[in-house]
Amino acid sequence: MIAFRHFALRRGSRLLLSDIDLVIQAGWRLGVIGRNGCGKSSLFAALQGKLESDAGELDMPAKLRLASVDQETPALPDAAIDYVLGGDEELAAALAAEADAGERGDMEAMAAAHHRIEELHGYDGRARAGKLMHGLGFSPETHERAVQEFSGGWRGRLNLARALMCPSDLLLLDEPTNHLDLDAVLWLEEWLRRYQGTLLIISHDREFLDGVITHTMHLDGGGAKLYTGNYSAFERLRAEQLRQQQISHEREQAERAHLQSFVDRFKAKASKAKQAQSRMKRLEKLAGTEAVRAERPFSFQFPAPGRLPDSMLQLEDVTAGYAVDPASREGNGEVAHIVLADVRFSIEAGERIGLLGPNGAGKSTLVKTLVGELEPFSGERKAHKDLKIGYFAQHTVESLREGSSPLDHLQDKAPGVATQVMRDFLGTWNFAGDRAFESVDGFSGGERARLALALIAWDKPNLLLLDEPTNHLDLDMREALADALADFDGALVLVSHDRHLLGLVCDSFWRVADGTVESFDGDLDDYAKWLRTRGSANKKAAKASATVKPVPKTPEVSPEERRRQAAAQREDEKTSRQRVKRIETRTASIDTELAALENQLADPATYNGPTQEMMRLGQRQTELRREKEALETEWLELVERLEA
Repeated sequence: MIAFRHFALRRGSRLLLSDIDLVIQAGWRLGVIGRNGCGKSSLFAALQGKLESDAGELDMPAKLRLASVDQETPALPDAAIDYVLGGDEELAAALAAEADAGERGDMEAMAAAHHRIEELHGYDGRARAGKLMHGLGFSPETHERAVQEFSGGWRGRLNLARALMCPSDLLLLDEPTNHLDLDAVLWLEEWLRRYQGTLLIISHDREFLDGVITHTMHLDGGGAKLYTGNYSAFERLRAEQLRQQQISHEREQAERAHLQSFVDRFKAKASKAKQAQSRMKRLEKLAGTEAVRAERPFSFQFPAPGRLPDSMLQLEDVTAGYAVDPASREGNGEVAHIVLADVRFSIEAGERIGLLGPNGAGKSTLVKTLVGELEPFSGERKAHKDLKIGYFAQHTVESLREGSSPLDHLQDKAPGVATQVMRDFLGTWNFAGDRAFESVDGFSGGERARLALALIAWDKPNLLLLDEPTNHLDLDMREALADALADFDGALVLVSHDRHLLGLVCDSFWRVADGTVESFDGDLDDYAKWLRTRGSANKKAAKASATVKPVPKTPEVSPEERRRQAAAQREDEKTSRQRVKRIETRTASIDTELAALENQLADPATYNGPTQEMMRLGQRQTELRREKEALETEWLELVERLEA
């Protein structure tokens, strides 16, 4: 149980939270919501002991095990899976002690370490770390890569996996779905529903919150209020409370006007002086219920396109991917990283398409090919002469020029346009007044994303290609974006892990998986079912992603070659299945031998015998565990290949 008693919290001179008095029960999965700057992250810092309360008390159990996601990831040479395993600090220390004792030949220390690892259920720790990484989109071949080799977004996923690896009674997650794709979000949602401790989560993904939380804490105006139920339940209760508040305010205003009218009319009359005085006292005692203010701070829109051609863009029999060496494209062939093959995709006026697919399957590759950023290896991209694309990529926010203002960015796009026209336009995107002249250096991620979308809107595109536009946006901004996209007259292709946004603005879905692009006949619930039946979320399309030998400009495969390839694939599948069975048999044998060794090592009589025999038993135990780890890794890779 966590109790706030008249709790207040200040950041600098600003009072964020005041007189908070509530209790969080053990086992709750609590969504912490509120506008940006209301104190959500500061509340987490207080729970972690990083911020002292300004007043009141915060009571937490003395031996509460707390886990949270680090904001920074050091550029370590350690293998990624070892970094994740290190989230369980006690287990990592015990495993290190066991390894050190083995190297020194200290049987007593080895036995103590072995006993501690058994207490922590630690010998399957590496496999558990691998499962966490797999669920968050890391393919098996990346598990041994150094942490320093991963990009910032993938390091963020490593930090999340490390937090989930840590045994905890209280888990704090601040925007855990940022930089995750949809299948990783669905996997995380399932994992958190099984979490046995108390969960506090900050998120701007309403569908994710609905799928995870059991209670909601709303921070507003310095106060905090608890609601039972998920985010949708909170919205319904909150809307009803606001409705009742507005009714009370209107009644009070009517009564106030009536009393004031009486006072104004009769306060000068001696015969009515007492009644006027009585009504003045009633006026003073009225509660002063506030009128309900609009919750959403702003809205915006994408201007109507100048022209809207019927057939906007087509990909015909396209093979798409990346040249390993762009200079090689000058030759007769190229060393290619093929991602998608035989793509037939067209966009008509008014279409609103959502792209679904596992991590790494090629959604961003498809969007870049549609934009024209990637040239097809074969096939043809056909664009209408009046096509005007508005493209938001995952790196767009980072590409804003440091030290420049929103007005500077807009003047770069339209140097001849009057400044006032630009300022009026920026005002519709909530960069009004002096905000138009502020440097983007001090902007939040959400403000930068809003500016990037404003710069796209300025060009009046007739086709929007948006790749994860919501990563930095809060709930209000996401609702405003959904409204703007719903009203947009042009066509839209959207990649997003935000199911609420996808469901609101997309009329059809296409699935990108296993090197193919095909229409998906179903909704987002059907897609989640497909991911589960597929056996594995977040899996790269192995065939499509493979690096291939030089290929001609228009590759053709003969029927005989296709039959030969199919036969080879069947043989490979047969061999893989046989190897899986052999691994399972060998793993069972290792488990039996390990159990026998553990019984020997647990027997005090063993330590009365020769030292060399104890060392032999310890070394054999270490060898078997290492062999089992290697077999489990190979088994996972084989099963993934068979599922693909």
